[in-house]
Amino acid sequence: MEPTDIQNLYTSSDIATMKIADSARIIGQNRVEEIKKYARLSGIKRIGIANCISMQKETDFLKTMLGDEFEVHSIDCKVGRIPSSVFSAEAKGISCNPAAQADYLHEKETEINISVGLCIGHDMIFTSKSKAPVTTLIVKDREHKHNSMEIFKTNN
Repeated sequence: MEPTDIQNLYTSSDIATMKIADSARIIGQNRVEEIKKYARLSGIKRIGIANCISMQKETDFLKTMLGDEFEVHSIDCKVGRIPSSVFSAEAKGISCNPAAQADYLHEKETEINISVGLCIGHDMIFTSKSKAPVTTLIVKDREHKHNSMEIFKTNN
């Protein structure tokens, strides 16, 4: 691919995002610190968190970590408490509602959203419905205690 072809893949907004992300990289620091630096450099004031209800404790801690600098709004996956039977007749319990999570954070006018432990598929729906850009902090990986990198250690 020619450099001009590559550049045509990106909008000026995409390029600005990539430049800020490069500037926000902190060697030896954790992802939360990089998110905070990215938000500072971007002039972001409101951060949203869409979380799995099973990660509420981690979400509350994250809100504390971000709350000293930013207005933080979070919403768990069971928002609306929709019976699973609405989507599948044989399903039981309460369904996850990633579209409503995105809608709630949009109402709160968040400028960046963080995905925390959403199930596969639900994370895709949340990301596609979110009006604000989404970054992932935790992926759900039940076998490896949400550390998907472990799969490379156990299979090598």
